[in-house]
Amino acid sequence: MQLTLWTYEGPPHIGAMRIATAMRGLHYVLHAPQGDTYADLLFTMIERRDARPPVTYTTFQARDLGADTAEIFKRAVSEAYERFRPQAMIVGASCTAELLQDDPAGLARALGLPIPVIPLELPAYQKKENWGASETFYRLVRALAGPPATAPRVRASCNILGPTALGFRHRDDLREVRGLLGDLGIAVNVVAPLGATPADLGRLGEAAFNVVLYPEVARSAAQWLERSHAQPFVETAPIGVKGTTAFVEAVAALAGVDPGPVLDGEGSRLPWYARSVDSTYLNGKRVFVFGDATHAVAAARVATNEIGFTLVGLGTYSRELAREVRAEAQAHGIEALITDDYLAVEAAIAAAQPELVLGTQMERHVAKRLGIPCAVISAPMHVQDVPARHAPQMGFEGANVLFDTFVHPLMMGLEEHLLAMFRDDPEFHDGVAPSHLGVAPSHLGGRPREIEAEAGTATLAAAPAGPVVWAIEAERELKKVPFFVRGKARSNTERYARERALPLITVETLYDAKAHFSR
Repeated sequence: MQLTLWTYEGPPHIGAMRIATAMRGLHYVLHAPQGDTYADLLFTMIERRDARPPVTYTTFQARDLGADTAEIFKRAVSEAYERFRPQAMIVGASCTAELLQDDPAGLARALGLPIPVIPLELPAYQKKENWGASETFYRLVRALAGPPATAPRVRASCNILGPTALGFRHRDDLREVRGLLGDLGIAVNVVAPLGATPADLGRLGEAAFNVVLYPEVARSAAQWLERSHAQPFVETAPIGVKGTTAFVEAVAALAGVDPGPVLDGEGSRLPWYARSVDSTYLNGKRVFVFGDATHAVAAARVATNEIGFTLVGLGTYSRELAREVRAEAQAHGIEALITDDYLAVEAAIAAAQPELVLGTQMERHVAKRLGIPCAVISAPMHVQDVPARHAPQMGFEGANVLFDTFVHPLMMGLEEHLLAMFRDDPEFHDGVAPSHLGVAPSHLGGRPREIEAEAGTATLAAAPAGPVVWAIEAERELKKVPFFVRGKARSNTERYARERALPLITVETLYDAKAHFSR
């Protein structure tokens, strides 16, 4: 066990809470001490849900340890059933209560409730949140899916598996994927766990195949359904234009439908934006990506294959899916970082010296300390990453959102750079009038442009007019400056060199001039 200030995932019972909160008609009884009830805040504060999670805590206290804590648990289960009347119930223990060894499964079974009660054994000291969500969903599917369907299935029908509560843009992704499937003419039988009831899980076998949006949550359940119900599944993440295209082709092949109408439609604006003049200066930007496996791998592919960035770091905290991340990193000629230690991630970012970081809210804090632009593309997240507007990561509209997400931090960084570069420039400072007015507004203390021009001319005339020579290395460095300010950078540097009677402009001179005019 490691003491840490930040953690990428909570204990596995938090994953179970994400499943219970996502579903309807399911109740979770958690054997836990009073302090473990903090988890409610994750859903009501971060995700801004209008109801608290369907969880009953035993909330035993220190004085109860000398009495019968098992009786406290049984009473909590009975009272939860009488109060909420759920279709099914899951029971388990938090990391603290696990040490008591009260056997929630056996205690709940002894009560003989008239509903399915699914026990959860979640080893809190070996596993973490995503594994807990996956195991909980797997146990629910195994217990409630029922026998394989005997009636013929409609080939163009599927289940969507994986979206949960407190998932990164899961609500918005689901809307996009539903739209794609609808445009293909594929019927959606059940979406689970988000919005599903235990009775809905009993209908999973009616679909012809499954769509797994988030392998961290739904891969185990999909593999069991494939073995027991003969349902193949698609696991291609529809993130980015190429990822969405591959997803459409994969589900169309399983459903026996033509993907052409969807792929020939409007699609995404990302490819055009990435090729446009406004975006070409972004080519080759060094990017470091870290997050859960699904979003990290997808973000790396979009950044490199669709926008033109250079990947200098890729990692995940999802150890269960480390193999996929390592394979993707190897394809880019780098070594994957598999860790849940945010300090190791910070050290890797500092060593890679990226120009952009795509990560979790932890990487946002790290990047801010290092002065590097950053965008959040994965959980863990903060409330600002759960927008009220529609902001998917999946589908063609998700590709548009991704382009904005990746590029805007760089644009803001460039804007700050330009403001610093031209802060005291006679043509661009705050007091200069708009070019079409001729005179600055009086409240800015402006003067006629003719006077400003004369002042500028006098200043320039004061500098020696002798020729200056650029070193080859300095010319090469100058070409890295965005084209729309390159001329100004050249003239400022030459002016700086003339004022100091420097016969040769070197790389050092270029940066000295930049520092001088940025003061």
